[in-house]
Amino acid sequence: MQNSQNTKGAFLMAGSMAGFAFNDAAIKLGATDVGIYQAIFVRGVFASLLIGLFAWRMGAFKQLPNRADLFWIGLRTMTELGATICFLTALLHMPIANVTAILQALPLTVSLAAVWLLNETIGWRRAGAIIVGLVGVMLIIKPGTEGFNNYAILAMIAVVFITFRDLIVRQFSEQVSTLFVSFITAIAITLAGAIVLVLSNSWQPMSSQTVLLLLLASVLIFAGYYCSIAAMRFGEVAIVAPFRYSIMIWAILLGWIIWGETPDHLTMIGMMIVVLMGVYTFWRERVRK
Repeated sequence: MQNSQNTKGAFLMAGSMAGFAFNDAAIKLGATDVGIYQAIFVRGVFASLLIGLFAWRMGAFKQLPNRADLFWIGLRTMTELGATICFLTALLHMPIANVTAILQALPLTVSLAAVWLLNETIGWRRAGAIIVGLVGVMLIIKPGTEGFNNYAILAMIAVVFITFRDLIVRQFSEQVSTLFVSFITAIAITLAGAIVLVLSNSWQPMSSQTVLLLLLASVLIFAGYYCSIAAMRFGEVAIVAPFRYSIMIWAILLGWIIWGETPDHLTMIGMMIVVLMGVYTFWRERVRK
């Protein structure tokens, strides 16, 4: 029975990653036409409606968070906003596979930050995996070389924001609804996009194709989050979590099919290192527990 649940969880996680990858491709195409903040706003309107309706149907608004939780939710929302802006800016100016690969360093940076901020302990094996994984990231961004892209720094900053976001979640009480947090975050990011558009007076007319791309992006990101949550409920974390890295397959394929992007040899080596060290970190976490 557990094997069946794990299989279901693995398929859901792989489906979730496909949703995220196609969302990234859709918003990259849409933002190329109208700019990052307009893309954030339009996608956010659609996503907020989807998440809000689903949260309402699931009863996520029946019990509101207490004051302490509201503080952490607000802090998490700010880190999510920073991550969104940095990630989408990098995505617009970098190959999709490279940006995606840099974000796969997240399990490594979360482990490292947990040692620093939460006084967690890690053994020499996980410490070694973190160091090797970060070397893999350096191979992808290639600092100090002709192949270096300044926007890779923004992708790394996005990783830092997401790292803090994931650590902040650990401060939530058990009463906090994931859907409630997702809804508040979507609303905040949408409002941020709207404020920038108003202040900069930079709204641009959109073609029906761009609107459809951003609508598709909102549906895909919603489906991605839903499937990732369901995956963790069905399967064991240590078995399901490594399937997060299936996003790299989609990112490479989409980059090649849509933009004709092919990672060079160093980038491919860096990607493989990051993925292997991430999977190893998940496995060591399972052994430790």
